[in-house]
Amino acid sequence: MRRISIFGATGSVGANCVDLIQREMGSGAFQVVALTGGRNIARLAQMARDLQAQIAVTAHDDLLGQLRDALAGSGVEAAAGPAALIEAAQRPADWVLSAIVGAAGLAPGLASLRRGNILALANKESLVCAGPLLRNAAAGQSATILPVDSEHSAVFQALGGENIDSVKSVTITASGGAFRDWPLERLAAATVAEASTHPNWAMGQRITIDSASMFNKALEVIEAKELFGLRPDQIKVIVHPESIIHAMVSHIDGGTIAHMGAPDMRHAIGYALNWPNRGVLPVADLDLAALGRLTFREPDETRWPALRLAREVMQAGGMAGAVFNAAKEQALDDFIAGRMAFTDMAPRVESTLSALSAQSGFSADPHDLDTVLQWDRAARQEAAI
Repeated sequence: MRRISIFGATGSVGANCVDLIQREMGSGAFQVVALTGGRNIARLAQMARDLQAQIAVTAHDDLLGQLRDALAGSGVEAAAGPAALIEAAQRPADWVLSAIVGAAGLAPGLASLRRGNILALANKESLVCAGPLLRNAAAGQSATILPVDSEHSAVFQALGGENIDSVKSVTITASGGAFRDWPLERLAAATVAEASTHPNWAMGQRITIDSASMFNKALEVIEAKELFGLRPDQIKVIVHPESIIHAMVSHIDGGTIAHMGAPDMRHAIGYALNWPNRGVLPVADLDLAALGRLTFREPDETRWPALRLAREVMQAGGMAGAVFNAAKEQALDDFIAGRMAFTDMAPRVESTLSALSAQSGFSADPHDLDTVLQWDRAARQEAAI
């Protein structure tokens, strides 16, 4: 029986993981240790009851009373706040899903790695902000980081034990999001509602908007560098509107291995959940004849300047990733709140990077969590309107 915890259980990735676990509950394959969530207390409590979790944690201290009431009589422990998240991450578990959105997922993920767990990482911001810190923590405890983003899971599977030295390049695909075919002059007037609709994937609002701006893909580019030890020039992005090929690995002998599948996050989650084995998943098989064709195009960096910024962040190293992510999160907050136009987000992130790059310590690799969080706070203050 595999003991598991899910951080960010009420989000789209966490909910898909819960769905897969519930399908296997009768087999006794999993024992749920901890579930965490945000403000959706009713959903978190119901999940904890259904999965018979040991503990349920909300990130918000002020909601502890509500969570206790919702779990009354269930035998599930209730807790709240950042310290409770860390305590839950330190509980004995074999497999932990990190699906908290944003830099908030960094501390619990790091705590989990320091216990020597398998960390199934859907929180790409962790490696973007503090890649060396997480890698060192994993190496020190013989822990494993498994990718859960569909693109990085695809790369992981396509590598299939290959020597990384034989890899010429890795290409991750992008759907292009809601605005891939919009005239450029229309983008400045794009609304939050328009940006929150994805043509292929069912995801939360923030990641869906990040897909439209391509900031999500920019984070994935940086994550690929940190996760697989690639050089920036080895990582490519191609727009693939059908979202059938998730990534391709090209080798020095001219061969390219592509990972294909339906645009369903349950494949990547289920692969990580069952790794190193494979399990039967409720994911549709591909029908290539019905698809007819797959199309590709080069990304337009006038439309999506976030991709250029990602390359600059990788070249800069040090604290650039933490600053980039924090500025992006702040700009996204301001767009959602109506304080910023869609096309103003990338310039705001770029100006924040420029301003903070002159500060002492910017070029140093992150070696402790407090330093990363200090740069995160400084970037948010700089980027805020």
